[in-house]
Amino acid sequence: MTTAQSIITIFMVILGTMITRFLPFIIFPEGKTPPKYITYLGTVLPYAVIGLLVVYCLKDAVFTTYHGLPEIIAIAFIIFLHKWKKNALLSIGAGTVLYMSLVQNIFQ
Repeated sequence: MTTAQSIITIFMVILGTMITRFLPFIIFPEGKTPPKYITYLGTVLPYAVIGLLVVYCLKDAVFTTYHGLPEIIAIAFIIFLHKWKKNALLSIGAGTVLYMSLVQNIFQ
């Protein structure tokens, strides 16, 4: 890429990011009530995205042998920790650390 193409690419990425960040605030200002389907999507989509991420992460796991054991241990740990502490960031971070240590140190 030339310097001009790199600058144009960076500008377009910045523009796309700014549009996706600021457009909802322009379309739905603070005093205006959003449509019911937008409110519904705001309620339902976070859970759907988490479900899709879990399915995507487990799509290649083999549960017929010990290869699925680190995933099962990490998921059980995440569920336990989240029920106990009710902190999503802590649960995800600690579960990731546990899973990576299991995969790299115990289940090689």
